[in-house]
Amino acid sequence: MITCFIRYEIDPFAQEDFATYARNWGEAIPRNGADLIGYFAPHEGSSTTAYGLYNIENLAAYEVYRARLKADPLGAENFRFAREKRFILKEDRIFLKNVSAPQAKGGSR
Repeated sequence: MITCFIRYEIDPFAQEDFATYARNWGEAIPRNGADLIGYFAPHEGSSTTAYGLYNIENLAAYEVYRARLKADPLGAENFRFAREKRFILKEDRIFLKNVSAPQAKGGSR
C-alpha cells in the first residue's frame, strides 16, 4: 500500500472553492478505487497551504485509478472546475509508504 500525498498552494481568497473541490473528491475518489484519507484546508497559520491524502495499492493501480477518475462525470467536472476557477496555484504530489511500526505491519495507514 502507498499513500499519495498532495500539497496544494491555494488562493487564500478562494478557500470555499477549494472546499467544494475537496467535497467533490470525497465522492469521486473512493468510487474510483482509492481509499481517501481526506482533504485538509487551511484553518490557522498559513492561509495558502492545503493537503489531500489517499491510499492506493501500488503505482500500477494508481494509473488505472487516474484513468477512471478522469472518465468519471464528477471527476471530469472537478478537474474542469479547478481549471476554470484557478484557485489552485501549485500542486505537488508524492507517493509515500508507511514504514513505522506497528501500523505498517498490515501495509495500511
